Amino acid sequence: MTEIATNTVAREPRRGRPRGSYAKTESRRQEILAAAFEVFSTSGYRAGSIQDIADKIGLTKTGLLHHFPSKEALLEAVLTLRDEDSWAAAGIVTDNGLETLNGIIRLVHNNTTVPGLVALHCVLSAESTDPTHPAHEYFKRRYDWVRDVGGQAFADLDRRGTLRHGVTPSAAARQLVALMDGLQVQWLLDNESVDMAGELKSFLGSITTESF
Repeated sequence: MTEIATNTVAREPRRGRPRGSYAKTESRRQEILAAAFEVFSTSGYRAGSIQDIADKIGLTKTGLLHHFPSKEALLEAVLTLRDEDSWAAAGIVTDNGLETLNGIIRLVHNNTTVPGLVALHCVLSAESTDPTHPAHEYFKRRYDWVRDVGGQAFADLDRRGTLRHGVTPSAAARQLVALMDGLQVQWLLDNESVDMAGELKSFLGSITTESF
């Protein structure tokens, strides 16, 4: 979220960096991220090259590396941007279990409008099971965090007495993540017959007494 200054005194631009130059640099970085997203989501991380990405936007390889020092840094920027945009768009919170789960349903629904992002996640999460993959640690941290968010949500429902008997928050969180990932693959293969949000609501309704 962009912070808006409340005072009327304009800040001086950084020495040697005019405002126009900064805006142009940021615009170019966004172009690079968009091109990298396209290459990584269609070719995978290892098959997609820095040269492929540079060619898409008319840059030299050296010019691209001026903005991102390595292929690994570019990959992490793409993944981080993907997560930040997705979670912000869904309005997910972590202090109220029901609201968190409804936010996750919105996230899944929003994913149907960005198949390229879904493909990127599926390709890279599979590739990164290799411990030598540069996104390996990123995905380990990400899955730990997502399971933790889900576990907190189900624990909150458990305290409220709306988690069904015999269901544990930690197991429910693992099942939720597994279902979401599995549905994404099936949806990519056949998006006409797979209703990801609907299947998720059905699952949540089977393990809680809440209405989704």
